[in-house]
Amino acid sequence: MTQTAPRPARQDVVEVPRDALRAALPLLREIGDLKRVRTADSGTSPAGASMAERAFRRSWAELARGGDPHEVAVRAGAAAVAGARLAGVDGPVLRRCGLTADEAADVLGRSVAQHADSLGQSTYPLLRAALPGLAEDPHEDLYGVPHEDLHEAPHGDPYGASYGSGGEDPAPRFAAALCAQPRAGATCPGRPRLMVEPPESHGDHCWAVAVYGVLLAEAFGAEPGDVFLLGLGHHLHNAVLPDAGFSGEELLGEHLTGVVARLTVEQLAVLPGPLTARLGSLLALREAAEAPVARAFHAADVLDRVLQVRHHARAAAFTAEQALDDLDLVHPCAVSGFHRAVLDAAEAV
Repeated sequence: MTQTAPRPARQDVVEVPRDALRAALPLLREIGDLKRVRTADSGTSPAGASMAERAFRRSWAELARGGDPHEVAVRAGAAAVAGARLAGVDGPVLRRCGLTADEAADVLGRSVAQHADSLGQSTYPLLRAALPGLAEDPHEDLYGVPHEDLHEAPHGDPYGASYGSGGEDPAPRFAAALCAQPRAGATCPGRPRLMVEPPESHGDHCWAVAVYGVLLAEAFGAEPGDVFLLGLGHHLHNAVLPDAGFSGEELLGEHLTGVVARLTVEQLAVLPGPLTARLGSLLALREAAEAPVARAFHAADVLDRVLQVRHHARAAAFTAEQALDDLDLVHPCAVSGFHRAVLDAAEAV
């Protein structure tokens, strides 16, 4: 994350909610994989829109329409936890497949329940209570777009710059730019950058930080809506400024603070007045880790950055044995004996 405040030579060791962080980490890792999950209606752009990017733009659309940040945050957190195991099978998909609202909410609840031990005592029931709202209207996507409009969207992309009967993206323009702006990856001043493919987008990262923050808010005594807003908006300047990482920040030197401030103000100006004021005050807190909201945000941010690198390391080290043995790729079913016979005969395992 971009930090424009001076970097102290040493920092005191601070207390953090160790047990809560350890409990949440496996769930955060699974939620982070939604950056890499895509479905048939993701569009025809080079890689399509990830579930994370779609949720990022959906949240900004809701906020721009005047949605309450706390309610938007809780819905986004509930959808993210449900999606950790269900991936692209969300409430609208379940309704489209013929389930009633209660049945769809029940399926979402099963997924959330698998992570109950990773969530705080207050956070878990808060998310559970939001699930029925994720499965209410079978004709409307959570992004607020009727299904019939999604099918008629230009190039089949319901999350593109233009779609539906109005022909306009309900999310602020910077949301699309952040989803198109790649993250820099690992950089260090004076050294070549470490390139990993495919890069995540700023929309992916900001969404992950926002929902991680919702799930960690209780442990830090923070308000979920505030942490969510700060996570969604902490890279507004990158809607214009390409990401050159820590190396680029150091090279910008004395210009960095002014550049980030000017570009952030430009993007804030497109939001409704009250939202601009609230997010502006929250962004001012990110230069330190003192206020509860800032501590929850920084925890979410650093965890997402490290988990992203861990993902690439895991993917690079992946073996067939992990899929066959650990993940039970050829799982027990009515014809698993036949499957095994074919694989043995072909000497494929």
